[in-house]
Amino acid sequence: MSARFMLGVVFVLISRWAGSGLPPQLQAAGPETTFTATSANVNDAGRGVKINILRWSNDDDRNTLVAAMNPPAQRGNAEPAGERGRGGAGRGAVGARGRGRGDAPAAPPKPMAAVIAALERAPTIGYVWLNDSNIGYAIRYAYRTPMPDGGERIFLASNRRFGDTGTSWKPVAPATATDYDFTIIELRLDSKGSGEGKASINTKVALDADAKTIALENYAAAPVVLKNVRR
Repeated sequence: MSARFMLGVVFVLISRWAGSGLPPQLQAAGPETTFTATSANVNDAGRGVKINILRWSNDDDRNTLVAAMNPPAQRGNAEPAGERGRGGAGRGAVGARGRGRGDAPAAPPKPMAAVIAALERAPTIGYVWLNDSNIGYAIRYAYRTPMPDGGERIFLASNRRFGDTGTSWKPVAPATATDYDFTIIELRLDSKGSGEGKASINTKVALDADAKTIALENYAAAPVVLKNVRR
């Protein structure tokens, strides 16, 4: 088989693949989105920050985190340990076992523990970097909603706490640090893609009724952590 014939076959195969478009998983990912910003109100304020989003989270991803924040009560055996042994194998033991099994809900898992567990299971879909550092934080959740003025609210979540390996992201006074093992960032951008960002390193998290996602509890009162955010 000649080399010219083989090259022709390869060319035809490539042409057909290109004509059919990218594989569905890459089409869903879309182009990478990059934001730049400057850190603020943290120990190393003024450092450049880059946010790379490889793909956006969908409604199913959002619902997973919402469910983690509202874990359902679990049914369990509410029978005290002492009751199980009382009466040996006689009539009393059977009666106690029948009365207690599965009648009362067990305590639900702690919401923040459920959130970190959900983030640990999620794939990495982006990164947050300090420009002059080789330490990046994986983004496991990236969701966006439009605002009436044409801007956007962007919600990012990492399965790690920013600053867990150093003091660069440590909040400065008067803000106090939270104790979450994960990080939630909310960016608010205008119609031109410029704005600011705040984070859970010094602000509590909650469910946002309008965006229907995990967010910062009181965005307006939270200190700015990312300034000069630009797309």
